[in-house]
Amino acid sequence: MTGRLMLLDTASLYFRAYFGVPDSVKAPDGTPVNAVRGLLDFIDRLVKDHRPDHLVACMDADWRPAWRVDLIPGYKAHRVAEEHPDAPDAEEVPDTLAPQVPVIEQVLDAVGIARVGVAGYEADDVIGTFTARAGGPVDIVTGDRDLYQLVDDGRGIRVLYPLKGVGTLQLTDEAVLREKYGVDGRGYADLALLRGDPSDGLPGVPGIGEKTAAKLLAEFGDLAGIMAAVDDPRAKLTPSQRKRLAEARPYVAVAPKVVRVAGDVPLPDVDTALPRAPRDPAALEELARRWGLGGSLERLLATLTR
Repeated sequence: MTGRLMLLDTASLYFRAYFGVPDSVKAPDGTPVNAVRGLLDFIDRLVKDHRPDHLVACMDADWRPAWRVDLIPGYKAHRVAEEHPDAPDAEEVPDTLAPQVPVIEQVLDAVGIARVGVAGYEADDVIGTFTARAGGPVDIVTGDRDLYQLVDDGRGIRVLYPLKGVGTLQLTDEAVLREKYGVDGRGYADLALLRGDPSDGLPGVPGIGEKTAAKLLAEFGDLAGIMAAVDDPRAKLTPSQRKRLAEARPYVAVAPKVVRVAGDVPLPDVDTALPRAPRDPAALEELARRWGLGGSLERLLATLTR
């Protein structure tokens, strides 16, 4: 794959669209379509502003993979709406958003935007694998800071992070990460692991906040260097830091596999090229009529055909 690749963290973006666009935006039958239309408007703006050669809508085939839960049982546990022993657990989703997700998927398919989810993996892992395989620059569009770990100036990999709704983006490169967090992309996963993330159910190391984690990484290089320092009496750790890190060894031993996105997902063979015409015009026309997609879809199609 050559040229600029844009990867969408699709669920992150349609959640943003849902909360950023009034639910008074409805289909002819009165069903809210604010997430659908908001996402289409966002994709239109992204394509206009950044002109990718390839575009992939990455999906959560499993938003809470068992292999991550086996390592940290609390991983995203607070977001489980219903447990399923033989299938992915159901995520807590607003009542008026859940019915819009299949519509989003159908519209993306009819437009011809590649949509990729892989059983047993989150969208983050799909994004990580596409990024690892990319031969050119990559723009990752997400409202999830976890993906900052993929930022790499040398390879032209950056994160476009929505600051307000979906209208204002922070173009996140290594300079932004160093200014905000004191680390580069490679160090961000270690920072997040030490700091913890309540939104994902990651406890972190008690007493080690973001600033302390950044200082430790600056002093010792990476997580392995920090943990080696715990056993080195000459290392510049306070007694409380040494104690807390030592007590957190069981967590630190398993957390890297949970926090770091996978780069070896078995991706399907898909055409990622930015579509220049709808893949299924008849299906798209019916979807537009049924769901009242109006100007949002028309603008996106006009942008794609330019």
